[in-house]
Amino acid sequence: MTRTVHLAVYDTFADWETGHTTAHLAQNGWTVRTVGLTTDPVTTMGGLRVRPDLALADVGPEESGLLILTGASAWDTGDELAPFAAKARAFLDAGTPVAAICGATLGLAREGLLDDRAHTSAVSFYLAASGYAGGDRYREADAVTDGDLITAGPTEPVAFAREVFARLGVYEGERLDAWYRLFHDSDASAYAVLEGGA
Repeated sequence: MTRTVHLAVYDTFADWETGHTTAHLAQNGWTVRTVGLTTDPVTTMGGLRVRPDLALADVGPEESGLLILTGASAWDTGDELAPFAAKARAFLDAGTPVAAICGATLGLAREGLLDDRAHTSAVSFYLAASGYAGGDRYREADAVTDGDLITAGPTEPVAFAREVFARLGVYEGERLDAWYRLFHDSDASAYAVLEGGA
């Protein structure tokens, strides 16, 4: 598997939702590349300007270990970001994982990618508004992994990261649990486990 992950970036993307994920991937030998509709700069919800490394048309599942899709206002207001959901379909069809959080789950629902997979989001009725057929697969959980698809709600960036790390083998077993306890629960005793000292 390639050790490159692709982070989708677009105007109003929720930059806080993937901070834990991308920082700890980078610290563990993964390369994070940003992908926009084009390579024109975008502005995050937090006001940061990001110039994408690549245009979406130039990214394929064969050169990626994971596609990450974050929330953004545009998921709720139209089809501007639909090409990212279509790219997620190509990734999943090729067996390359996709991780979607917050509003990106709505885009996947519209694309039909949640009809047959267990998933979560902000709340069930948020996705139901899309008219998708996967309501019976919705799970009330912080984050859900079903095969190559990871989903999470907007308030769960740490659980989202945990699922990504588990899927990619970044942290496993006790170290994965320790990472989550440290960053989600502020459990200082988990630090020694995470660093391999206990």
